[in-house]
Amino acid sequence: METVKLSEIVLKWYPDLIPFLRKTELERSIVLRDGMQILSPGDAMEIIHYSICDNQKNGYIH
Repeated sequence: METVKLSEIVLKWYPDLIPFLRKTELERSIVLRDGMQILSPGDAMEIIHYSICDNQKNGYIH
């Protein structure tokens, strides 16, 4: 098991997304069962997507 920040995952596979993510999203801790070395780009995008959705579920729409 390996714990990384979401920013590490984003920087490795999708650095162009950095400007679109909030600081709180980028600082979120992610636990990877098998570590970063075998994480695929598709898995990385799924983690990023889930993190954004999870962060927004507590938001309010005005």
